[in-house]
Amino acid sequence: MTGVDDAERKETWDDFRELVNMTPAELEEWLATDASRDAGQHEDGGESTGHASGRRIVGILRAKKSDLTDDDYAHLRKVVGYVRRHLAQRPSGDVRDTRWRHSLMNWGHDPLS
Repeated sequence: MTGVDDAERKETWDDFRELVNMTPAELEEWLATDASRDAGQHEDGGESTGHASGRRIVGILRAKKSDLTDDDYAHLRKVVGYVRRHLAQRPSGDVRDTRWRHSLMNWGHDPLS
């Protein structure tokens, strides 16, 4: 997507920062676990979409905001959409050790934080 204006960038960034509640260090530590690698949709036995997204989120969080590209902002919008949709599907009961929570954490959001 090209030509993202400043207002769209600000709204996207604000939504992303509201929903991504894990620090880069917390997210990296989570992504190193077996539970993280087991969560989500896997294509051909490879890395899940969420796990790959988590690695990209770490890079975005560590980057200077002024260095983010239109492609980065497109990814931020993807993260925001995924987290919002997934939160709406919260299962009942204790979610501490569920694939639902693990998948959200791959996308940088811990629903228990």
